[in-house]
Amino acid sequence: MLVRVVASSINPVDDKTREGAIGEGAPPLPMTLGWDLAGVVVDGGGSGLRAGERVIAMSHQLSSGRGTWADLVALPARAVAAAPRSVSMAEAATLPLAGLTAVQTLNWLAVEAGERLLIAGAAGAVGGLALQIARARGVKVDALVSRDAQAAFAREHGAEVVTADRDALQRHAYDAVFDTFGAFVTEAVADGGRYASIATQAGPVPDLSSRGVRSTVHQVREDGAGLGELVKLVDGGALRLRVHASFGLHEIRDAHVRLREGKLAGKIAFLF
Repeated sequence: MLVRVVASSINPVDDKTREGAIGEGAPPLPMTLGWDLAGVVVDGGGSGLRAGERVIAMSHQLSSGRGTWADLVALPARAVAAAPRSVSMAEAATLPLAGLTAVQTLNWLAVEAGERLLIAGAAGAVGGLALQIARARGVKVDALVSRDAQAAFAREHGAEVVTADRDALQRHAYDAVFDTFGAFVTEAVADGGRYASIATQAGPVPDLSSRGVRSTVHQVREDGAGLGELVKLVDGGALRLRVHASFGLHEIRDAHVRLREGKLAGKIAFLF
C-alpha cells in the first residue's frame, strides 16, 4: 500500500546508521533513513484501508532498506495499522518502533498479572511505554532509571519501587527483567525467571542457564496487528505518548543534534 507521510520520529538506530556505527548491517548507500511513520493512505491496495485514512507503520529499515523519511512510502499492508484518534500525528509517529519493541519484548517475557517485573531504563522511549503496557496488564513493575530526575515519571506511571542506584536492587527478586540499555542487572532476576535485553550493541546477555533463567536479545519486527493493539491502549487512555520536541523536515539536522544532547523527556518528532 502507498502512504503519504505526515510525521515521523528519530530513533537511536537512525543516528547510529547515519554515523556508520551499524557497519555491514546497514543498507547500501544511497539510503533513506527512518523507521516510524504516521501518514495518510494514498492507495490501500488490498488492505481494506481507504484513501484518506490516517495510519501508522514501522518499517524495518535495516533489513528492508525501506526508510520512512520520504514524502511517499510503499509498505506491506501487514506493517500498517489505523492511527490512534486521540493524539496528533506527531505523537502517533513516536509509537511504532518504540511501542512494538516494548510490547514484543513483554510478550516474550510472558509476564502475567501479579508477577514482578524490573524495567531497566523505565523512563526512556521504550522503557516508558513498556512500563505503561505492563501496568495495564496488571503486572507489578519496579524501575531502574538513569538519574534521579526521571524517578517522578516512573512513579506517576505506576512503578512501585524506583531507584537510580543499581546496587539498591533486590537480588533474585523479579520474575522477569526488561533491560533497555545493556544494564545487565542479572542478579535481580529470580531463579527460573526471564531476562530480555534490547541493547543489541551491548552484546549478548550473560549465560544464566545455571539458574534456570531464559534470556534473549530481542530484535523488533514489523507487526501491524501489534500496532493495532497499541493504538487501542492509546485511545483507551492506558498509554500516553511523549514528544520532547517537534521539528520541521528542513530542520532535520537540528533534530539529530537535539537527540545527541540527550536528557529527553520524550521523543524527537518531525513534520513533513
